[in-house]
Amino acid sequence: MRLERHISRNRFVELKSTDLKGALGELLENASACFSDLRRESLLRGLLQRESTMTTYLGNGVALPHVRVKMSRRYVLVVGRSREGVEHDGSLGDERAHLLLLLLADERARDYLQVLATIARLVKEPELVASLVGAPNLNALHSRLVAGVGGILARPVQAQQNRVNRLMIREADRIARGAVCRAIMVFGDTFVGGIEPGAWFPKAKTILVTRNHVELDDESAADRAVQVIQVRSFSTQRMAQLRSAMFIALTRGVIAFNDRICCVGGLAGSNQFDTVVIVDVEREFQTLLGGHADLLPEDVKPEVLERVIGIAMELGVEGREGRPVGCLFVVGDAARVEKLTKPLVLNPFYGYKEEDRNILNPFMDETVKEFSSIDGAFVIRGDGVVASAGSLLLAADTDHALPSGLGSRHAAAAAVSVATECVSIVVSSSTGQVTLFRRGVMLPLTERKLNPGAA
Repeated sequence: MRLERHISRNRFVELKSTDLKGALGELLENASACFSDLRRESLLRGLLQRESTMTTYLGNGVALPHVRVKMSRRYVLVVGRSREGVEHDGSLGDERAHLLLLLLADERARDYLQVLATIARLVKEPELVASLVGAPNLNALHSRLVAGVGGILARPVQAQQNRVNRLMIREADRIARGAVCRAIMVFGDTFVGGIEPGAWFPKAKTILVTRNHVELDDESAADRAVQVIQVRSFSTQRMAQLRSAMFIALTRGVIAFNDRICCVGGLAGSNQFDTVVIVDVEREFQTLLGGHADLLPEDVKPEVLERVIGIAMELGVEGREGRPVGCLFVVGDAARVEKLTKPLVLNPFYGYKEEDRNILNPFMDETVKEFSSIDGAFVIRGDGVVASAGSLLLAADTDHALPSGLGSRHAAAAAVSVATECVSIVVSSSTGQVTLFRRGVMLPLTERKLNPGAA
């Protein structure tokens, strides 16, 4: 979905109210003036009720109030800016919300959670938020938001024009053709500010790997010449995202097991390509397949697994409140998995609407991270709904020997992936390494972190 289609200049508001109810009222007044079928009072009640059960404050001075309602349009987005700030119960300390993005969605809109996630990822960039809040007027605010929605493809840098980068691009193209590669995978985080891979390899299928969210324009999306895979990575190592990107590309069907892929990248943020690698996909994932053709369980949506991997990687790197944290996610085949679990604590997700406890909901990120310190596993359905947290896994597997140094959490993850058709993902509390298990076979997705005093 092209988000900018729903960003209309006449739905930008300078907020006068400093309390949340008043600010929401101003935004709804604008929306109902544009669309007569919207009922201001009932919408306000729905928004406030949601705030009472789950905050819509994203941090960084941004809130994303949202509600689903029966209406003639799929989405209505109203943007409010407050220089003084709006008091919000979800904020920390004296922090105030300076940007409110009100999203109204029709009840029939199927990509509702994806749209929420797109907006949430967009406003997590501190530089963009600062430019929006500091815009001199609403016209400038509108222009900057539309430009921000364009993603990194809309802001290509010129670093690729230097002699070494031109050489690397030319040789990568030649190597890809000589090795009969199905596609060229470009690691975009090599460059600060963005890149334009479609212009570099116009005759080859190109896969852009980046930690940023990118939406392609309609022309690129139509011919599928360029595809984007978002993989969270905080490592400065060359092409640290490679294995995760390959795994996600496989689950999406972007590449196949018999493909050969040419990868080109460099140190993150260096603005310099320095590495070309040829990856034989089947050889890379041969052990994980184990004679099976299906890498992803039948009931698991690719975007659900991607989101879980993203949260796991963030926990592996950042920990929680400055402390390392270990946790376990079990995705898919939830009915069979739950028969092999025992609750260690009261299920914190019990009683919530499925929409509110879906892992694709951007407001679930902090909730899942907060509950990651609870002993036990997260059990997640294939459609993204979190069934439980704090679950003890009772599956036993005596046929698989894990490498030394892995503990009971990894053993449980391996066992449940053998007993059921699921994918389990472990974050190590000691090393921060993220490891995926499928049918008892482990696939490290990130490298181990060394202790500060380690050699």
